[in-house]
Amino acid sequence: MKNRPELYKFVQNVQYLWICDCIQETISQLNTFKPEQIDGSEEKEITLQMRDNTASFQGMPYLLYFVLPNLYFHVTTAYDILRHCGVELGKQDFLGQP
Repeated sequence: MKNRPELYKFVQNVQYLWICDCIQETISQLNTFKPEQIDGSEEKEITLQMRDNTASFQGMPYLLYFVLPNLYFHVTTAYDILRHCGVELGKQDFLGQP
């Protein structure tokens, strides 16, 4: 595909648009939650089926020690890949705007 730059650019554009659609769909789904649906979740028991075993957490440790580290890992990895591919991104792009 690298030998056909027009095809490569088309595929990149389609992938970008697909990612944008996925992000918008996720935001839409998150906006359907009501506070009473998640209030008290910090005490809720969360059980994840892993490949070879299960992992159990209470809600707050699950968020702090599993979800957030995984989120930061994937955001950082995406940022690094984009930078490596020549996208001009800086620290403020990673941190976002308030």
